[in-house]
Amino acid sequence: MPTKSVLTTLLHETPPRIPDGAEVMTVTVELPPGDPGTPPHRHSGPVFGYVLTGEIVFELEGEPERVIHAGEAFWEPGGDVIHYQAGNKSAEQWSRFVVVMLGVPGEPMLTLVSEAELRERRPLRAGRA
Repeated sequence: MPTKSVLTTLLHETPPRIPDGAEVMTVTVELPPGDPGTPPHRHSGPVFGYVLTGEIVFELEGEPERVIHAGEAFWEPGGDVIHYQAGNKSAEQWSRFVVVMLGVPGEPMLTLVSEAELRERRPLRAGRA
């Protein structure tokens, strides 16, 4: 019997090297109205995400900030790249997204970046809207 399933590609990327023995974590992130999200940080490996509801302001080192809407996917390479923001764009509604993080075994999936390092790497940050 033929299937009636529909397959829609949301994102097709060739990620950087995936760490040997990578650990994988899938989480949902729920941001109240106007919440800026996690402070600047980095991930030990690549991260793939999908916005479920609302809009998020997303910014990686070397890229301008952009808005990702519900129904859109995103990714980041992890490693040495700073993830500056993934905050809720709306002052009235919650935003929700799901992420799948691949991490280096024995290392934290997420590490906050110090103020000193942010100052040192300021030239690597792209212009902001």
